Amino acid sequence: MSVLRSPVEADSPPGCGCGRHASLSGHGNATGGEEAFARGLVEATLLQALFPGAAQRRRFLKAVGPGTALAALATLLPIGALASIAAEKGPLEKKELNVGFLPITCATPIIVAGAGDFFAKEGLDVTLRKTAGWAVVRDKTLSREFDASHMLSPMPLAITMGAGSTATPMVMPVMENINGNGITLHLKHRDNRDPSKWKGMKFAIPFDYSMHNFLLRHYLAAHGIDPDSDVQLRVMAPPDMVANLKSGNIDGFIVAEPFNQRAVYEDVGFLHALTSEIWDGHPCCGFAATEDFALGNPNTLAALVRALMRATQFAHKAQNRKDVAQLIAPANYLNQPVTVVEQVLTGHFADGLGKVRDVPNRIDFDPFPWQSMAVWMLSQMKRWGYVKGDIKYQDIAEKVFLATDARKQMLELGLDAPTSNYRRHLIAGVEFDSARTDDYLRTLAIRRI
Repeated sequence: MSVLRSPVEADSPPGCGCGRHASLSGHGNATGGEEAFARGLVEATLLQALFPGAAQRRRFLKAVGPGTALAALATLLPIGALASIAAEKGPLEKKELNVGFLPITCATPIIVAGAGDFFAKEGLDVTLRKTAGWAVVRDKTLSREFDASHMLSPMPLAITMGAGSTATPMVMPVMENINGNGITLHLKHRDNRDPSKWKGMKFAIPFDYSMHNFLLRHYLAAHGIDPDSDVQLRVMAPPDMVANLKSGNIDGFIVAEPFNQRAVYEDVGFLHALTSEIWDGHPCCGFAATEDFALGNPNTLAALVRALMRATQFAHKAQNRKDVAQLIAPANYLNQPVTVVEQVLTGHFADGLGKVRDVPNRIDFDPFPWQSMAVWMLSQMKRWGYVKGDIKYQDIAEKVFLATDARKQMLELGLDAPTSNYRRHLIAGVEFDSARTDDYLRTLAIRRI
């Protein structure tokens, strides 16, 4: 085996994680070659990020010892999961996989990857498992019935913290879609468009730990409505929402497509607002797995990520949207009329109030898991009392949302990738800076903290 050498060893040898070797290459050659080297390279890169100056880094490592330093680092960041994607493509640990999804347009990349053979091209035999609700997705993932799954992007954060479930470390290496949701009201409310007058109304949300819940709460609170006391929010499976709207059990809902458009199609509701009007480019769903799966199946995870990124890029292109609608509409996937799905994907749609609108970015597909988005989600969990006490926002965001790995994969696939993991977001007309999260929360008039 050739001697492997880390690019940081020449300037500042950090030793190895086990503390028994003088260098990363020595550790790699003694304990596992390229895979161990990949882990060591990730460790060294993280140390460089924490201590950019070589002299400062040497003093730190001399003071605490390389083994202690890297062991502490491993408790804060999913080094194994990071290394799995940093490693070169290797043999698949597991080829036959069960992947869960909900029948919503957010699952488009997963469905395209399966039906369009993107998984197969990576040597994976993936069975897609259609699932009725998000609690079922969570439970089947934690019980290992699903190897990985489509999830609402706040879910892996919540599961990692033990919010709503047993605490289980999760990773989310890929975002699936941005935008792609709406607030739909029953037609009887067509003259009741002012949210400040919505006291006493009943709304369905798909899950507590969802962007839908957080965006609706944010929207209501911005109009002076307390979402916990002035209205009723009911958790409901997305496929059940149109029927409940039709029967009058609810006044409206916020949910992923195609159910907003399906309410228009059924002539029972209208699109009050697209969620892109609250936060353009907001995250919705991602692809997630337990950290145990990531650590035990690094090459398989990397192959899943590559397939999903290619499928995401395919679905992103406007010229493919009508074909994608034909692909995902059938009963084994969304089970919706093609015309409903096509209106969502093309952004040329009837709004239920007699108008035809053109909104090309009504839904889009972008694989990059921005860690600043994760911080906003965590801030809303704190704002509404889903988690108590202080939250280490960035620590959790960086452990779960694998943005650095996503960038590497995107660049290797020839895709454009952001150069940073954080950026500022304009939400309901107010800029959110993840570096000043608690200051942001203090500006919000309605909150549980």
